[in-house]
Amino acid sequence: MASSESQPRFGQSVKGLLSDKVGSCSGDVIALTRQVLKGSRSQELLGQAARNMVIQEDAILHSEDSLRKMSIITTHLQYQQEAIQKNVEHSKNLQDQLRHLLK
Repeated sequence: MASSESQPRFGQSVKGLLSDKVGSCSGDVIALTRQVLKGSRSQELLGQAARNMVIQEDAILHSEDSLRKMSIITTHLQYQQEAIQKNVEHSKNLQDQLRHLLK
């Protein structure tokens, strides 16, 4: 009788262990699924970050180009300012000479 009584207990303990293992595996599958979804979301965020970086790089390149153009314009304006100053000085000299002649 001892062997017949131990058989059902052994079967029940195996079923209990099997049930525990199935539950554990189910938990592991759920955790793995969450991790895969998290990784997918991370990929989406990395892709968006890469797109944003390209947009920022384009903006920086455009800004650099604008600064180069502004530098050229500044140089030309400085040349024009110098030319105007020379013409004003020359004009003053001519006015002085004209005053001297008219005396």
